[in-house]
Amino acid sequence: MRSPLPRAVLHRLETGRLVVLSVLLGALVGGLCIVLRLSLDVLIGLAVHLTDYASPGTTGEGGLMMAFGTAAPWGLLALPFVAAAYAALIPDGVGDPFTQLVRGYHQRGQWPALPTQVRTLAATLIGHASGLLVGRDAPFTMAGMIGARLMQRVTRLDAVEFRTLTLAGAAAGLGTVLHAPLAAAVLIAELLYRRFEFEFEVVMPCLLAAVAGTAVYGLAFGFTPLMAFPDVQVPAAAQLPAFLVVALGATLLGWLALLSCSALPGTALRGWRRPAFAAGVGLLTAVVAARLTPTVLGDGSGWLQLGAGGFLGSDAGGQAAWRWVILAFGLHVALGGGVLPSVGIGGLLGIGLASVLGVDPAVAAMVGAASFLTVTLNVPLAATLLTVTWGGEALLPVTLAASGLAHLLSGTRGLLDSQVQGRRESGVHSGTPAWLPDTVRYIPRRTPDLPAVPYDAAAPVTPQETEVLPPPSSDRELYRRVVPASWTGARLGMVTLPPGVEVVGVVRDGSVRLPRADLRLTRSDELVFLARPEAYTALEGVLRLPGA
Repeated sequence: MRSPLPRAVLHRLETGRLVVLSVLLGALVGGLCIVLRLSLDVLIGLAVHLTDYASPGTTGEGGLMMAFGTAAPWGLLALPFVAAAYAALIPDGVGDPFTQLVRGYHQRGQWPALPTQVRTLAATLIGHASGLLVGRDAPFTMAGMIGARLMQRVTRLDAVEFRTLTLAGAAAGLGTVLHAPLAAAVLIAELLYRRFEFEFEVVMPCLLAAVAGTAVYGLAFGFTPLMAFPDVQVPAAAQLPAFLVVALGATLLGWLALLSCSALPGTALRGWRRPAFAAGVGLLTAVVAARLTPTVLGDGSGWLQLGAGGFLGSDAGGQAAWRWVILAFGLHVALGGGVLPSVGIGGLLGIGLASVLGVDPAVAAMVGAASFLTVTLNVPLAATLLTVTWGGEALLPVTLAASGLAHLLSGTRGLLDSQVQGRRESGVHSGTPAWLPDTVRYIPRRTPDLPAVPYDAAAPVTPQETEVLPPPSSDRELYRRVVPASWTGARLGMVTLPPGVEVVGVVRDGSVRLPRADLRLTRSDELVFLARPEAYTALEGVLRLPGA
């Protein structure tokens, strides 16, 4: 009835399988991101030809630290149509890649169907390339989730593996575009909850996948950090009050962005009103770019790098303000989410304040970026790691303090409505006893005269436009039933079972016991069977016979 292999050996085999799958998935996602980068470069080139304007880019992604052109008004008129297409491609209630990732995880792996994920990928690609407030990280995160879906189709994954590897794939995609695999892995594990809690079980698979993905991606495009900052020194004690002002300013601006999310009820943008509202956001972006400043185009990461070198001054504060306005409207149609838009707004605000306070703009940029990102996504540790990866270890004390202060002051609100407060509220950790495998659904005790049913029968209501998870990779299923009346008082080793049926656990007094042969069964016991469906059907047929 038990595996002949020791439990320690089985644990090593299961862990080793997940390690190998994580590395393979990371390599797969790294390859997908290479194709995605090439496609994005082509789309950006087309957009530059249409608008006659190119925003500065980050050095790590092959961008130049200067802007080109003057933003032709007629070319900018395409932005409303692109924004409407963006809203039409992403169905109402699905959200941006981060929203989909978090919601699907808490729903025990019920992510949107593959066609919906591909539509989201296409929407984020055209949105970012056209100059809308869509982070460059959004399509790469979506590509990582699609990579996990592709691996599921060629590899036998159970529900736990698929759920874990989907997070790992997202971490791999995010790590490639941010050029920060460690920060990306921590961000995915931290992103799931609003409180300072982590999904520790997925940290190592996410890290392995992110490292493998970054390694493959770097072979094609190099391993230069995403942003190159001047030599950053540890801030002097006399400058700390100024950086405190920067952190408080970014925290306040982020908190106001959270308040803007509740300005419109969720039912106000249903049907045709949603793409129409998105077109309005695109028109607002086009008007600001044409009449005031074209610096609002893109996610702002290139301008952040340029400003950290001292080339923007107080103008960065105005750019951050306009970006915040576009973000406040765009959040209602899944525009502005992700990492880099928040980093851009917070960093540019820090640069603008640095010119007034007379402190290092590079340090102020990272303090503002860490604070704003912490408020919007509830990821203080990941925000700190990102700034340290880009700016060096000298930033660790000040950005860690800034992100911690921002998280303390902003509370547990966030831009992602799919986040839950903590592990207790997650569907992954509630509703199933700890002694049952996570791949099965708990069914309450039934009366002795009712047959047992599979754990995966009569599943809860599945969200719309999702795929139901495939059955467990094994051809056997878990069943649970009370002890038949004829078995009461018998020793477990004396019970005769059909071929293909075995007892894997005995539930007594709320705890599970190993199925020892000398264990005497009682009327209050419950048995957990591992069996093929047809074999268990035969067992139930025998138990229904008179005198059985």
